[in-house]
Amino acid sequence: MLKLNRIHATRIVATPAALDAARWPAEALALRLASDEMLVTAPVPADSIADPHAIVVPDASFAGGWVEAEAALDFLARACEWKLPAARPAFAQGAVAGLPLKLWLEETRVLFLVPAPYASDLEERMS
Repeated sequence: MLKLNRIHATRIVATPAALDAARWPAEALALRLASDEMLVTAPVPADSIADPHAIVVPDASFAGGWVEAEAALDFLARACEWKLPAARPAFAQGAVAGLPLKLWLEETRVLFLVPAPYASDLEERMS
């Protein structure tokens, strides 16, 4: 059964060029939510973004958990109405099982991220 934990990340809104040029901590996932927005799964100092108007704030609004790829893809085949990216690693986001979900897909595992208030709903739907 999936157990989701609060994710302590950094949300960054900046020019696309500044996000493209940024370097993220080695252990972090940098998820491009929009052309001018990133969610990075690690602390990011504001002065590391080359945009004087960048917004760089801690974001603990998501819960997440890793699932072995076979189990994750089995669940997604039943609960996801849109086509997943074929290449790995890949980031995707959209409605899954009626919930807003962000996915980081690797060859052997998948990270499920959901707004924290929906964590128990996702755990229940995946069980």
